Amino acid sequence: MNKVISTENAKHYTWGEVCDGWHLAATKGLSVIQERVPPGAQEVKHFHHVAEQFFYILQGQACLDVDGEILTLHSGQGVHVSANTPHQLKNISSEVLTMLVISTPPSHGDRTLVSE
Repeated sequence: MNKVISTENAKHYTWGEVCDGWHLAATKGLSVIQERVPPGAQEVKHFHHVAEQFFYILQGQACLDVDGEILTLHSGQGVHVSANTPHQLKNISSEVLTMLVISTPPSHGDRTLVSE
């Protein structure tokens, strides 16, 4: 059965103590998550052994370190991150960052932290 999904009815979780995620799609082969990242929040540097990801900015600005290359992404922009590629997302702006994180296969349980 098809179901219209949004942050109003999707499974919610928090990460990094202040960030929100909503599972818009969660299957064995695909994960689509909408995330809300407040100003100053960031994730830890990590990589995924199997999952590849696409980060797409809906609102705000993201700073994404992809294997040492610093990318600035604005609303309407995205970037693909291959498996085994260290990356870290930060919101260094003064506004809330809203984005989609699309992973195939799903990245939960497939994360290795990178020490700096």
